[in-house]
Amino acid sequence: MIKFFRKIRQNLLMENKTGKYFKYAIGEIILVVIGILIALQINNWNQERLFSNEEKIILKNIHTEFSENKIALKLGLEENNQGSNASITLLNLVGQKREFIQQHNLDSLMYVMLETGSFRPSENTISDLLQSGKLQLIRNERLKNLLYKWTRNLKKTDVSFNRAELKIDNELVPYLSKHYSMKDIDAYGTLQWKSKTLLNIDKLYIFEDIQFENIMDDYLYRVKSAGNNLKELLTIIDKIILETEP
Repeated sequence: MIKFFRKIRQNLLMENKTGKYFKYAIGEIILVVIGILIALQINNWNQERLFSNEEKIILKNIHTEFSENKIALKLGLEENNQGSNASITLLNLVGQKREFIQQHNLDSLMYVMLETGSFRPSENTISDLLQSGKLQLIRNERLKNLLYKWTRNLKKTDVSFNRAELKIDNELVPYLSKHYSMKDIDAYGTLQWKSKTLLNIDKLYIFEDIQFENIMDDYLYRVKSAGNNLKELLTIIDKIILETEP
């Protein structure tokens, strides 16, 4: 093809048709430019197709991961609600008559109360997107904002759960260790003791102690805060799942 065009130019020059030669040369340049633009456009289409396919894979992975995270979160939220309700029941027993308090299964309530709930989501897809820079492949700005919001709120949730756990480790368990039977509480947990403590302990004393009430009040506040953060995460998850629907 190149030889063909070169031959035409040579013939025009030999025939001294300079005007026609320049017109032809300009036309040839235009054809070359058009060819380059078409090649670039085809390349852009190919790149766009590759990016679009990769984006579809990313959206599918996000949808799958967050659907699974939602199941885990709802379980954690249910545990948190149970712990909160047990804490409220125990707090409401403070100052009550002993006969009324004894109508409740205190050991079981204590065990459930100490379960704050938990949430350890899978973050493989998000971590990969952030580390590889592929987050920019997502063209849905609402989805990207939700993913950033998810990361921020997840950190806040971790902090709230850590605060509840610190209350358990630093105050609640040390207090119960002095005034209650941890063995009787653990009978409802992993240890599953078949017999109660043989020591003569006045378990009802704590319901007459302002220190127990204050510890429990602050503990309940922290557990509730963690639960509220879980609810915020659940709202974000639902939106992310909706935005990534196939």
